[in-house]
This record gives sequence, C-alpha cells and structure tokens, in this order.
Amino acid sequence: MPSDQGSMHQDVLLSLSASELSRQLHAKELSCKDIMAAYLAHIDAANPVVNAIVSRRDPDLLMDEAGECDRELAAGRSRGWLHGIPQAIKDLSATRDMPTSMGSPLFAGQVPEQDGIMVERMRRAGAIFIGKTNTPEFGLGSHTYNQVFGATRNAYDPRLCAGGSSGGAAAALAMRMLPVADGSDMMGSLRNPAAYHNLFGLRPSFGRVPHGPGPEIFGHQLATEGPMGRTVEDVARLLATQAGAHPSAPLSLQDDPASLAGPLAQEDAIKGLRIGWLGDWQGHLAMEQGVLEVCQGALAVFEDLGARVEALDPGFDPARLWQSWLVLRQWAIAGSLSEVWQDVSRRDALKPEAQWEIEQGMQRSALDVHRANVARSAWHARLLELFQQYDALVLPSAQVFAFDVETPWPPQIAGRTMDTYHRWMEVVIAGSLSGCPVINLPAGFDARGRAMGIQVIAPHRQDLALLRWAHAFEQAGPDWLTREPNWRHLAN
Repeated sequence: MPSDQGSMHQDVLLSLSASELSRQLHAKELSCKDIMAAYLAHIDAANPVVNAIVSRRDPDLLMDEAGECDRELAAGRSRGWLHGIPQAIKDLSATRDMPTSMGSPLFAGQVPEQDGIMVERMRRAGAIFIGKTNTPEFGLGSHTYNQVFGATRNAYDPRLCAGGSSGGAAAALAMRMLPVADGSDMMGSLRNPAAYHNLFGLRPSFGRVPHGPGPEIFGHQLATEGPMGRTVEDVARLLATQAGAHPSAPLSLQDDPASLAGPLAQEDAIKGLRIGWLGDWQGHLAMEQGVLEVCQGALAVFEDLGARVEALDPGFDPARLWQSWLVLRQWAIAGSLSEVWQDVSRRDALKPEAQWEIEQGMQRSALDVHRANVARSAWHARLLELFQQYDALVLPSAQVFAFDVETPWPPQIAGRTMDTYHRWMEVVIAGSLSGCPVINLPAGFDARGRAMGIQVIAPHRQDLALLRWAHAFEQAGPDWLTREPNWRHLAN
C-alpha cells in the first residue's frame, strides 16, 4: 500500500496515466514513495503472471531514490515531468546501472559503461529505473522469448504471446506494472505488441529519436526507439522527452521536441481527413480470419468523426518491397553481430533465427544492398505521390492475432505457408522502410478476446499531426479502449 499518505487505494493509483501521476506528484497530492511502493507491490504480484520486467533493481534502493525525489520536490526542485515515476527500459537499450542482456546468453548480466541517448534523456527527466523489460534475443522476431529470461505472456490471456520485440514493455503497461514505456521498432516492435495489448505505440519519423552511443553514427536507418502508452498524451510527452537533435547523431531532426507534447486537442482534427485503406494489399498479405473485420471497426470511428476512408491499391509491387527489406535487414544484422559470428566458440549460442539472418547477410553483395536501397527509394517516391491524394495510409498492425506462447512463430496464415520466421509480420515493412511516423491505434477485440490494432502512417516528420489524429480517435471513446486485462485483483 502507499507509504505516506495512504489515502488512495493501490488499484486507483495504478490506473492513473503517467501524465496524471506527474500532475498529482507536482501538486503534492501524491508522493514518489507512494507511487514506488504501490508499483513494487503490484509488480511482485503481477510479474509472475506475464514475465515482463527483468533485471529488477533492489527495492530498498528504489525506495531510497523515491525518498530523495520527494525531498527535492519539497525543496521546490523538479527534474522533469517523469520526476520520481517508475520506469523499466527495454533490454535492448544501454543502461549504465543495469544489465543490458539483449535476451542473449552471450551478454547476460553485461552492464554498459554509459546510458544510451534516449535512456539518459528519460533519466534526466526524473524517471526512476526499476529494471528492464523483456525482449527476444537481439530483438529478432515479434514474439518475446529468450534463453535468459524466458517468454513474456499476453496480459489479456497468458496462454498467448505478447508480441515483440517490445513485448515486455506492452505486457507491463497493460498489467499496470508501468505507467508508460519505451520501446524500439525495426519490424513493428512498437506496433505489434501494442496491438496485442490494446495500447498506443508510436514508431517516430526517422531521425526523431537519435540512437547511440555507438560506432555506426549513420546506421542502417531501419530501426528507431520510441514511446508506448495507455493514453496518447503519455505517448506524446514521452516522445518529447526522447526526441531532439544530438551531436553524435548527425541525421537527427532539429525540430523543437517540446512541440510534440501538444496541445493535442484540435477541433475537428479528423473532419475531412483523407485515409487510404491498404487492407491486405490486394490479397498479397495473408490475414487470419477476423483481422480485417476488427480493423474495420476502428476505421468506422474515423468515418464517424468526418474522415473519408477509401480502399486503396498502393500501386507498388509488394514482392519488391519484401526483397528490399530482406536484403537491408540481413545486411544490418550481419553487420551488428559479425564479431559474435566470427567467434566459432560463441556462434552456436545464437538463436537459429539470428544465425539465419547473419548467414544470409554475409552472402549479400554491395550490389545487392544498392539495389535494395533503390527499391526503398522507389517506395518513398511512390509514398510522396500517395500523400498528395491521402493524408494518412492505414494497414492492420499484424496479420494474425496473438498466438500460443509456446509457438515460436506462425508457420501458416489462412492456409498459406510462411517462408521465413518473420514473414507473418510483412504488413509492417511498408511503414518501416518509409521512414515515416506510424502509430498503432487499438482497433478492438475478436470473439475470442484477442486484441488487434491498426497502423496509421503519416508523411515524414508529421509526428504531431499523427498524434493529434490519434488523440481525436481516443477522445471519440471506442468502447474497446476501456477493456482491461484482469490486473485489479492482483493489486489488492
């Protein structure tokens, strides 16, 4: 129970958004020790159900840090909007005082020398890091399991997977073990787990959230860190904290990150919005029965708000897009894991999917990579044409609903065989290769209680406009947004 004031029941406190926690903290209606005690007690009860938070820090030390944050507030000093609020960083991001294992037995317990840029910014804004959130090994695959910490389970049904690679973040958020969360997204990792947990997950514009430190200052430009939350306001505020130019990331955007936090409310933000619905890409993408039907419910919300939704043939060969993705992803992964691969004594410790990616990447030529980038550039050019006709493009956030947690990846969808371990997530690569901001919006549930989402793609650098559309969608109050996993009995 809360330690100081005792006036708020634990489950009520845990239901508050990060923004509301921040407001009440700064108004002296709550203390940092109240919040920390409530979260630590709930994590003790809830984490064994879903296995979302790993590498937890000592609770006595965390309570001491919360007490220090209280003393600072009493003296009129605040570190920022996250002052004293518990956070757990995705286990792919470098943290100087906690292990960054990346889900790999080869790096289990490894503590980096310094924080990553995003982590340092969240720490500077006042967050207290209580641990890490689970991820698949090296973030490979949209199902969060690894040999170090095991599998993360879906908060709505622990028999099912949590998605990935930010599956730990999503399950922790949905189970109220975190008020807001960070993640990263290469192949839908902020979108797929958010869709499976009725959450908002934003993949920002390329360059919006600089990544580092590291030797590859220009990088492969396929992945980005970003925010996930139960409310759009929380997503926007965390993005504003994570974003901003950094000298070690020369391709980072120069825009003022504070503008991303709002104001989000705009009268008739959706009215007249032109939405192109890509659906299953003219039948190219295999879809589990029910996915498109659930997504149609979310599209109806936009139409009720005055948007015009049209079915759209994007006019680009999806097979060409997929081939570009395979080459660029394999090349990037082979580059980042080449030292491990070359050490034969460690090679066999890599998961089979990682070994496959590296083997394929090592065979790619410079000409292969060039052609893949030409195809990617052609897709960007086509998007520029489409954004002359449409304000946003929409796709399902996944091709299947959450599946059995013991299944590594779906071998078939609607009778069609998946030829790679990640082919079942092909639906996300149009957004990933675009460099545009993409947000998952909760779309509802199927008859079995499995959540799904839609991904909304906006033009490059239009992150704030995308957040405003998402906020209007949220304020419209689709009934599924209030549907929660069974966490309250664990909080009492």
